[in-house]
Amino acid sequence: MRICILGLGVIGTTYGYAFQKAGHQVEHLVREKKQEYLPSELDVTILDGRYNSHGEEKRDKYTAYPAKPNTSYDFIFLSVRSGKLKDALAALSRNNIRGTVVLFCNFWNDRQEIEKIMEGYKFIIGFPTAGGHMADGKLNCVLFDHIMLESEEKASIPNYRDLAELLASADIKTEIPSDMVEWIWIHMAINAGVTSTAAREGKMDNPKQLALNLMQDSRELSIAAKSIRETITVVQARGVDMRKYRGELLPYKIPPVIAGIIMKRMFANNELTRRIMTLHNDEKDIMYGCNSVYDSGKSMNLNLPLFYSHMDNIIKK
Repeated sequence: MRICILGLGVIGTTYGYAFQKAGHQVEHLVREKKQEYLPSELDVTILDGRYNSHGEEKRDKYTAYPAKPNTSYDFIFLSVRSGKLKDALAALSRNNIRGTVVLFCNFWNDRQEIEKIMEGYKFIIGFPTAGGHMADGKLNCVLFDHIMLESEEKASIPNYRDLAELLASADIKTEIPSDMVEWIWIHMAINAGVTSTAAREGKMDNPKQLALNLMQDSRELSIAAKSIRETITVVQARGVDMRKYRGELLPYKIPPVIAGIIMKRMFANNELTRRIMTLHNDEKDIMYGCNSVYDSGKSMNLNLPLFYSHMDNIIKK
């Protein structure tokens, strides 16, 4: 299949690597002024979790081919920072690039807002289970064995089975939640509880160290569990039936002290999760979720004392 990746970011390039290794034609659309700096080859260091639950360390090369204007692709993978979705679509339109868009984005919008932004494009909502860091032509990333994906009925795209085939060819499974938009809200709320706890002293200048400190301290993790109990009430207040997501929320229903011990043990035994926590250091992207949950909680007059206190310390700094 012919795949277009918008930009040369961590998520898109990680999946571009997986698709290219599976034999597909993968091309990257970058801004005009950056095209001359598009590296012909990237060094890739990957902890690959597709074939081993502990992950396999690999070093490889990835060829980043430029996308061509006036081209139709089978799929366009779009993973952009919050608030950049309209700009991304404008870039596709400007280059007359068409195809089914796979949205791999954090967003706090509701489905109607997303449909309005995506007007004119066939699209499906998914969520990556990958992450990492890109610098100086080197990609250091983690790739899990699955992604979250909208159901065929809710997506209403004509080539859903082609997408399933593409993912399967790269040995990537799919998990389908009750509703993809609601699942993303829950994911963002959980991350907001974790991040705000890790940075509750008000310092965000070293996300890697904050993540390491949190993962090694069961007491801090129990505080994070308490904060998550608060943040997920914001999602519930938006009208989500939380009974549909029992599996995702179960770890935060048990006593926080026990949750902290279990979470510490999980991080110690799961190198994939540990690695992705330490590699993700885009502060603006991290804080988008925290600020979205914070602002919504305040606007709905919800009582979230622990989360608010953590966030107030961060905002003051």
